[in-house]
Amino acid sequence: MAANFPSTPYLIVLFLIYISRLMPTLGNANPWTNLLPAKLQTLQIANRLRDDSDAIRLASSDYGNIVREIPAAVLYPSSMNDIASLIKFAHSSSSPFNIAARGQGHSVGGQAMARNGVVVDMTSLRNHRNGYGITVSWSPSMGFYADVGGEQLWVDVLHSTLEHGLAPVSWTDYLYMTVGGTLSNAGIGGQTFRYGPQISNVYEMDVITGKGDFVTCSADKNRELFYAVLGGLGQFGIIGRARIALEPAPKRVKWVRMLYNDFSAFAKDQEHLVSINGRKQKNALDYLEGLLLMHQGPPDSWRSSFFPLSDHSRIIYLVTKYGIIYCLEVAKFYDDRSINYVDKELQILFEGLSFIPGYSFEKDISYVDFLNRVRSGELKLQSQGLWDIPHPFLNLFVPKSQISDFNSGVFKDIVFNRNITTGPVLVYPMNRNKWDDRMSAVIPDEDVFYTIGFLHSSGFDDWEALDVQNKEILLFCNNAGIEVKQYLPKYYKTKEEWKNHFGKKWRAFQERKSQFDPKMILSPGQGIFNNN
Repeated sequence: MAANFPSTPYLIVLFLIYISRLMPTLGNANPWTNLLPAKLQTLQIANRLRDDSDAIRLASSDYGNIVREIPAAVLYPSSMNDIASLIKFAHSSSSPFNIAARGQGHSVGGQAMARNGVVVDMTSLRNHRNGYGITVSWSPSMGFYADVGGEQLWVDVLHSTLEHGLAPVSWTDYLYMTVGGTLSNAGIGGQTFRYGPQISNVYEMDVITGKGDFVTCSADKNRELFYAVLGGLGQFGIIGRARIALEPAPKRVKWVRMLYNDFSAFAKDQEHLVSINGRKQKNALDYLEGLLLMHQGPPDSWRSSFFPLSDHSRIIYLVTKYGIIYCLEVAKFYDDRSINYVDKELQILFEGLSFIPGYSFEKDISYVDFLNRVRSGELKLQSQGLWDIPHPFLNLFVPKSQISDFNSGVFKDIVFNRNITTGPVLVYPMNRNKWDDRMSAVIPDEDVFYTIGFLHSSGFDDWEALDVQNKEILLFCNNAGIEVKQYLPKYYKTKEEWKNHFGKKWRAFQERKSQFDPKMILSPGQGIFNNN
């Protein structure tokens, strides 16, 4: 990694931006009124609006550390009513201003920013829930479920539900993100092939629309809003509460990685394993992902230390010999009742797989440690000053029928030949029938499709090269007719590109926007309705 800290010119530019933003406000009691309607200061929430340098700096950045958009102010709400008051005021104003909800700020392209508008710091709500941010209940129709504030972290949902011997079934790889944040996109990971994305495991939500209306919605009540918000990129409302399905939690995990030097065999085995996906099917895997091992260096990434140190040299030899090694990663969860059967079930599942003989590796760890496996890597990077750096990510969905072309044209011809990729590259299949097409989230039309994640990290002086590579990948796919869909999209710049992204859902997406946020107040950072 070339540079770990901002260069001097970068700091000067950022300083000048802040000075130009703050200079006109000097001497005013409420300087944000220069950019927002003056009547806003008459509302009860006025004392919860901040525009000091600390608040503005946090709200104008995200995990990507590439985009900077300066808001006029930041709201630190004490309740959902504060948020509703702000949105209702903006909606009724003769000069509506933009509003964006910000959780942990884990977006990478400015999606949770609001230039000259107001950013709502959702994490502030955690200080005002009085212990009721996560509650577990049961009903005859739904079974066990958790009512969770949209500002809550998934890691806290995990620990709270485990106190009852329960847990959600669909997880992202990284748990320090908010419930509202992942549900606004989809929430995907290694369990998605079997249990669907996180949005497929929600019973009910409380949402504040772009009109400031507080609405409880579900598949049976206010269903249009329910389906719009799930995967809706924050365009229709801010999630205040989500009711999430729970099931009995396992205790431990058999975690296995197998190496391949042939992509066709790798993909065939992945697709076979995800075809065994019944929700109650005992002989199915609980988790499946895949990743690329490339270039010389340690085979483990910062996300997890898995391979035995004694095997590093022979794994590196394989990578050096073949250029790219494909790693199939699977897991089977178990508890005291299934401990005597888990090894046999895995043995049956692995029969006929075509991984390189002698290159299968296994770990046995606790359920919590498995789900939270990325955390230790994060803390290590933070201690080295390598966490808050640019992350020019690219996340794609690729149809199964075109994944071989993607491997040849992207993994081999672009990524391998450029040899600049820094960070994990994920590749694994999902099943379309685990998604609900009524929701806003967009996926390829085929029954099986792959998620591709280029989880780049870089210095402040060289992230542009990775950004150029991302664009080259997208251009190749377009020219080759590979019908990819961006997940966590950030490379669409025009209305026509968004229209192509949503495809047959575009008309409904526009109609829902007109219905729930007619003045286009919410989530301007996505760039959907404020483009050319």
